[in-house]
Amino acid sequence: MADAVTEDAARAAKPETGRGFGVQFIYDALKRDILEMRLPPGSGLDETRLSERFSMSRTPVREALVRLVAEGLATTLPNRNTIVSAIDFANLPVYFDALTLMYRVTTRLAALKRTEADIARLKAEQVKFAAAVRAADALAMIGTNRDFHVAIAEAGRNRYYTELFTRLLDEGRRILRVYYSSFDDHLPDPYVAEHDAMIAAIEARDADEAERLGGRHARQIIAQLQAFLASGAGAAIALSGES
Repeated sequence: MADAVTEDAARAAKPETGRGFGVQFIYDALKRDILEMRLPPGSGLDETRLSERFSMSRTPVREALVRLVAEGLATTLPNRNTIVSAIDFANLPVYFDALTLMYRVTTRLAALKRTEADIARLKAEQVKFAAAVRAADALAMIGTNRDFHVAIAEAGRNRYYTELFTRLLDEGRRILRVYYSSFDDHLPDPYVAEHDAMIAAIEARDADEAERLGGRHARQIIAQLQAFLASGAGAAIALSGES
């Protein structure tokens, strides 16, 4: 069943005492299961069952679910039940348009407004991403990729663009999980090098090249996803709450 406890999660050790720690523990475990699609879209997130799973009261479970809802990974229904949010494939073209624009705008602004500290941060984030790629750790790739691109947006010093791009990146985390699955979690080196090329353009203050590379990076991801989904190769990946 879609909302069944996964074997590895069921064996998770009970966390240390303290409500804040408990909320974080539950949130991290559920977020991991959602991003890995062990809990596919539409899966129920029943407070009582989760309380039993984590051997904790319903209060930290409820607080963890509130955080997941705020991030768009879970949805509270009119009947007050909570489920894993659906992936809206019908609106993917609109999402991809907005994502591509933000890749272009944020890299361009970063090239115009970056500081030496920004460049150091980008290089540090890229080191983390490259390490995740070498380890074929998809969840780490998702997180470090997000942090890398948020760092680019913050280097552009427009908080509205940064907030929008961050939201788009967060909403697309499960889509990015499908992207890495299309490579069997072994991202080819040329795609890792695209980040290095963006850093070089930003460091050189070449706004036109930075924008071009940002747009190309987005289009590569989109084309790979579209080809993977159209081929039917992604059929084995659970994308709905059906068992």
